[in-house]
Formats: sequence, structure tokens, C-alpha cells
Amino acid sequence: MFISSAYAQAATGGDTQSTIMGMLPLVLMFVVLYFVMIRPQMKRQKEHKAMVEALAKGDEVVTAGGFLGKVSKIGDIYIGVELANGVEVQMQRSAVTQVLPKGTIK
Repeated sequence: MFISSAYAQAATGGDTQSTIMGMLPLVLMFVVLYFVMIRPQMKRQKEHKAMVEALAKGDEVVTAGGFLGKVSKIGDIYIGVELANGVEVQMQRSAVTQVLPKGTIK
């Protein structure tokens, strides 16, 4: 009396427009992720690689450990960095984070 009868509805085929609209948020999220996170990171890696390859003897550098020094020896993988008079350490080229302007270290 208070409950109405329920009738089965015919099954509809997969609507392609609704499928595309369902995938749209996922595609938009990936596009935003690419432009906000992936692309800038790739640009930074490219700049760091170019800086490390351009190191020359006499450049003043900052290392990943925070040391300031002057490049005294150059190798394929390792460089020698003079931290103070008579104190030289050997480290990987990739440990250099920044090249300073000449005359910064006195």
C-alpha cells in the first residue's frame, strides 16, 4: 500500500561521452602535475649538469656539505677542492651545488 512496485530498467550500452568525461579529471591532474612538478625538476637537473660540466680550475664553489673552496684539480668524476691553504679534499663533481663569482673567497 505504501510501497510502490519497482520495475527493472533496460540496461544501457556504454556511453562514450560519459567515459571521456570520467577520464577528464585524471588527465587534467596529470597535465597539472607535469607543469608544476616534473618539468621544473627536469630543468633544474639540466642546469646543474651543465654547471658541473663547466667547472674549471680556479673556480670558487660551494659543496653539498656547505664548504667553500677553490677547485684545484679536475678529473672526469672527481675534483680537488682547496678549502684552506694546504688543505685539499677530493670529492665528486656532483657534490658541487653552486659556483661563486671570482674573489668571493678571501
